[in-house]
Amino acid sequence: QVQLVESGGGLVQPGGSLRLSCAASGSTLDEYAIGWFRQAPGKEREGVLCMSSMDGQPYFVGSVKGRFTMFRDDAKKTMYLQMNSLKPEDTAVYYCAADLAFRYNVEAMCVMRKQYENYYWGQGTQVTVSS
Repeated sequence: QVQLVESGGGLVQPGGSLRLSCAASGSTLDEYAIGWFRQAPGKEREGVLCMSSMDGQPYFVGSVKGRFTMFRDDAKKTMYLQMNSLKPEDTAVYYCAADLAFRYNVEAMCVMRKQYENYYWGQGTQVTVSS
């Protein structure tokens, strides 16, 4: 079992950058499929970026291509979401998640909403992009 705690959200101007962190306890992250998700007001939660050591091809939603990257520091048991060229439509509560079932299919981890209830989740952090 793993516990996740996010940090790093805040208010940023359009075009700016922000890095979110997600610290794990109870287990290391290298065994899990891990991902970043977001939920804007009035919208469903969506998978933004998902990856794992077992699936060499990370998945990302098209709207963040070329702007967001995800990486993991196993020594610190922390994963990160680096967000560049932020847009107002990126405004949302961002969540990190971990799951064992989709280690070999990270796209499924991101897109299969019916499976979200089975993931380990952080508490969420607000990101607001506004001038």
